[in-house]
Amino acid sequence: MANTDSASKRIRQTAKRTARNKARKSRVRTFVRKVEEAIASGDKAAAQDAFRAAQPELQRAATKGVLHANTVARKVSRLSARVKALGAAQG
Repeated sequence: MANTDSASKRIRQTAKRTARNKARKSRVRTFVRKVEEAIASGDKAAAQDAFRAAQPELQRAATKGVLHANTVARKVSRLSARVKALGAAQG
C-alpha cells in the first residue's frame, strides 16, 4: 500500500494509463485480425478495405507509445505485402 499521497496518485495514474493502453492494443489487434481474416478468405477488396482501416490504428498506437514505431512499420509492411500478394496469386 502506498504511504504518501503522491504515491497513491501515481498508482491511480498508472492504473488509468494501463487500462487505456490495454484498450488501444486490443483495438489494434482487432483491426489486424480483420485484415488477416480477409486475406485468409481470399477477398482482395475486403482485405484492402480492412488494411486501409487498420493502418491508421497501428500508426496511432505508435504515436501514443503503446507500440514501438518500428514494430508498427514492420506490421504494416508485412500486411501490405500479404494484401498485394493476394492479387498476384489470383490474377
